[in-house]
Amino acid sequence: MSNKPPPRPPQQASPVLSAAASLRQLLDSLSREQRRNQELLVSLAFTLRSFTNLGRFLELVPLVASRLVEAEGAVLVVFHEDGRIWREQLQASPGDRCAELVRQLAALGDGELTLLDQRVGRLLGGSQVFATSVMARSVQRGRLYVFSGRQGFAWSEVHRRHLQLVADLSAVALENDALQQTMRRHERLDRQLSTGAEIQAQLLPDHCPVIDGVELAARCRPAFQVGGDYYDFIPTRPQLQGQRREQARWALVMGDVMGKGVPAGLLMTLLRGMLRAEVLSGHSPERILHDLNQLAQEDLAHSHRFVTLFYSDYDPKTRRLRFANAAHNPPLIWRRRRNQVDRLDAPGLLIGLQSEADYGIEQVVLESGDVVLYYTDGVTEATGFSGERFDEERLIRQLQTACHAGLGAQGILDQLFARLDRFVGAERQLDDDASMVVLKVREELMLPLLPS
Repeated sequence: MSNKPPPRPPQQASPVLSAAASLRQLLDSLSREQRRNQELLVSLAFTLRSFTNLGRFLELVPLVASRLVEAEGAVLVVFHEDGRIWREQLQASPGDRCAELVRQLAALGDGELTLLDQRVGRLLGGSQVFATSVMARSVQRGRLYVFSGRQGFAWSEVHRRHLQLVADLSAVALENDALQQTMRRHERLDRQLSTGAEIQAQLLPDHCPVIDGVELAARCRPAFQVGGDYYDFIPTRPQLQGQRREQARWALVMGDVMGKGVPAGLLMTLLRGMLRAEVLSGHSPERILHDLNQLAQEDLAHSHRFVTLFYSDYDPKTRRLRFANAAHNPPLIWRRRRNQVDRLDAPGLLIGLQSEADYGIEQVVLESGDVVLYYTDGVTEATGFSGERFDEERLIRQLQTACHAGLGAQGILDQLFARLDRFVGAERQLDDDASMVVLKVREELMLPLLPS
């Protein structure tokens, strides 16, 4: 008889060790799932950071959403900013059910959007559906649907948070695309404004003409790229063969279209063409304003804008300056002999206010050393840091100071603009277009009288 002990029965695993192993496996599975989900979200965020095509980014959204929660499929419905379905951007994960759902949603009328969730639920009958909104700046820009027909499938709180994160990333992509589109529109507008400003600058005189016996200086500073101020120097009669250009009578004009920016600039350009054609008639200043008012009446009425205009013509031989005024700021004249500033004004209504308007005419004979300053209201209405306006009285004082110092026309103009800039502030923009033209009669050389 053998003395060997009987074989031991196989040892049973300890219940505690079994539970620990199961827990370890569960934790390993959760860890792998977390890493997978993290990688999916990171890849979507990286694509968002570097995307240049909205459609390609949105294609990833349903695919990532369905994989995050291990659902059967997902569909992203994007809305235009006005709330209509953006049919070109309907996106879905692969699968026949998703393709059919996209086809049905593309045929959905805009008036049925309030029933969108119900329609999706009916089309996915028998499946569990989770939906969340894509919100951008408190405006709903879409809906993200995720569904599964698997038995026992349930949406956990982690699932919901992940899907909301995907929806939020989609909202950021839509907002980025909208901002890029807006930026492109602004860039196109800036290019158009720059072109308009160049054209307008070419329409204003690029230099002052040479007129016998006087000095001229002019400058226009628009508040925006395109402005509504206008000044011009126009020969008032055709040149005769052999006649020197500086011997002709010259029209000196200063105008201002109500408003600023592109609309005012376009009307200024229109008015310039009309006025230049009218000047060739050789009529007197009041007749020219009368005819110009009638010509521009219809165009100005449609635009609901008016124009102020001071028109004068100067004869170098007689030094006579004739003028008429359509409610523009009266030019200032500094009389050298009296060291006094007066206004040049004549009665008249705004251009475009009414079709039948009468304009008065006045004239003055300039003397040696006299200075005439034409300007627009953007100069006198410019505001300083305290809100105080530059006003006409301050402009008169500055003009007297510059003229009394014996400066030439350009020197006077430079000093007036420098004083205006100091008043407004170097870092601040003018509220309105500001233009000035300085005409100075050259001072004659006076020889001393010899004793008899």
